[in-house]
Amino acid sequence: MQITEIYKSLQGESTYAGLPCVFVRLTGCNLRCTWCDSEYTFQGGRKMATEEVRDEVSRLNPGGGLVEITGGEPMLQEKEVVPLMQHLVNDGYRVLLETSGERPLERVPAGVVKIVDVKCPDSGEVGTFRVDNLKALTARDEVKFVLASRADYEFAREFIRQHNLAEEVNAVLFSPAFRKDGTGPHDSSQCLLDPKELAEWMIADNVPARLGLQLHKFIWDPARKGV
Repeated sequence: MQITEIYKSLQGESTYAGLPCVFVRLTGCNLRCTWCDSEYTFQGGRKMATEEVRDEVSRLNPGGGLVEITGGEPMLQEKEVVPLMQHLVNDGYRVLLETSGERPLERVPAGVVKIVDVKCPDSGEVGTFRVDNLKALTARDEVKFVLASRADYEFAREFIRQHNLAEEVNAVLFSPAFRKDGTGPHDSSQCLLDPKELAEWMIADNVPARLGLQLHKFIWDPARKGV
C-alpha cells in the first residue's frame, strides 16, 4: 500500500483524545475539502508491504495500544488496508479508522472503531457521504462533523436528528475547522468557527453531540506535520 508517514503522537480527536497513538497515514484522497490540513497526502508517499507496516507499528508501540489508520482517504486502498486492520486487531491493538464515509465501509473488520467525518456544506464536499454506510456503523463507532459556519452547524444538527444518530453510535463529535494555512499561535484564533460560539449554539439547542477540539493543534504549531 502507499504510505505517506507512520509516527507516534497523542490522539488529538475523538473520544480517544489525549491517548498515545501510532498514526498510519495512507496516501491519496478523492475529496478536496476547502479547509483540508493534509493536502501533502494527496500524492507521493512510499510503497510498503503489510508486514513492513506492522513491524513499524510494533517498533513505535510494542505490545499493543492505540493505532489510527488515516489519510487522505484510507479506504481508497481497501484491498490492502482491510487485511492490515485485521492483522493489527489480531496483534492486540485498538484500531481506529478515520474515513469520510465516501467509500463503502461494510468490509471494515468488526474490531475496528470507525470514525466517520461527514462533510458539511463549507467543506465543498457536502453530499459525498454514502448514506448506506449508516447501516455499517455500530455502538462502538463515532461520527464527526467539522464545522466552519452556522450553516455547517445547522446541517450537522439536522443530520443527527434525521438519522437518530446519537442513539446509533458511541459519540457524535462537533469540531471547529482550523485554517489549513494556520501557523503561529496555538489558540482558537486559528479556528474558522469560534469554539465559544459553537459551544453556545450546542447548549441552546441541547444538541446530542460532544464538542471536540484538535488537541495537537493547541499543543504544537497548527501547521506542523507528524503530530
